[in-house]
Amino acid sequence: MTRHRVERRLEAMVEGTFARLFKSGLRPVEVGRRLVRVLEAHRSVGVDGKVVVPNHFTVHLSPPDAQRFEEIDRTLKRELTEAVRQHAQDEGYRFAGPVEVDLTTDDQRRTGTIDVVAIMREDTAGAAGSLVNTAGQRRDLTEQITTLGRNPESTIILMEKAASRDHAEIHRRSDGVHLIDKGSTNGTWIGDHRIVERQLNDGDEIRIGTTVLRFDAS
Repeated sequence: MTRHRVERRLEAMVEGTFARLFKSGLRPVEVGRRLVRVLEAHRSVGVDGKVVVPNHFTVHLSPPDAQRFEEIDRTLKRELTEAVRQHAQDEGYRFAGPVEVDLTTDDQRRTGTIDVVAIMREDTAGAAGSLVNTAGQRRDLTEQITTLGRNPESTIILMEKAASRDHAEIHRRSDGVHLIDKGSTNGTWIGDHRIVERQLNDGDEIRIGTTVLRFDAS
């Protein structure tokens, strides 16, 4: 089921504007399928019993395929990254660090063939995870403190009647990412639990009124 979702996402991407690039030859959906297979093949169990999967993927393409993909390089890498994240989320897998997909040219590779190299790469720099809304829009948590609320000066402005002006904060600390309620009127919830402060785990759903934001650790 989740593999079909990956395929549908990538098929939708090449419809319309980019359709002319993929009338024949290697298609993005084939790259997506290979990424999922490689991810599954490199699963391991962490010390906490959770399944950990690679987070850095290098896709080796033939020169002709790389040239065709060049026009949509940024879009394709973004969609492939989101597809990998979604598959791992659906399966309950955890990443060691931020997810990255790189495309590179292999002069020795035949047209229409690919190779994917996957590794687990820890990375404490850059974003400390991200928040994803129900529309799939993602906001990386790059600041030490991210503020949420109706206040126009908030890092993330909530257009939500149930939200307080200064509703909650997300803090990056040495032991992880913490969500803190700032004494809001209607509360900050993770699942069915109203919280005052809690460390966020991958996949946690933050609820403020009718607004739902999923925390992705990678």
